Amino acid sequence: MPPLKYLAGYPEDLQREIWEAIRQGHLAIMLRKKYPGTHEVRSGEALYEYTLALKSRFLRSAESPAKVAFDNRLHVTANAFGLNGQIPRVQGNRVKAKREIRIASLFKEVPPEFLRMIVVHELAHLREREHDRAFYQLCCHMEPGYHQLEFDLRLYLTLRDLDDWPGLQEG
Repeated sequence: MPPLKYLAGYPEDLQREIWEAIRQGHLAIMLRKKYPGTHEVRSGEALYEYTLALKSRFLRSAESPAKVAFDNRLHVTANAFGLNGQIPRVQGNRVKAKREIRIASLFKEVPPEFLRMIVVHELAHLREREHDRAFYQLCCHMEPGYHQLEFDLRLYLTLRDLDDWPGLQEG
């Protein structure tokens, strides 16, 4: 049983159950039934508007990001689906840092629930830098099903890597 890179932090018995569900084809069927479609946010501009709408609903006092974009160079790893950082910009004789959110391009064609979970995660970093209790409480405030969605996204990415979700392999 090869390691499941997106589920590496989960207990071994759970990983064995997941492997069995993959082997029997149950996992793909369950995820397709639970998340049948894909979202409509395809461009960087649409992603920016989508992100700002969520931010204005839940984080009115937080600084807005200067840029939100899908990034072709960002590769999904076990622990990073997007990036949230400050990019230094020179303005005259001063350096200002602008907040940017970048999300891996493979998330252009995922179920809408997964995109929302990723955007909520990155927005939470506007207020909470560390992945601590306060951070996850904020994520759950913005998306009550946050933890289940994160787990299901990890299952989805696992199937995608195993080529068990037809049509979703990057070209």
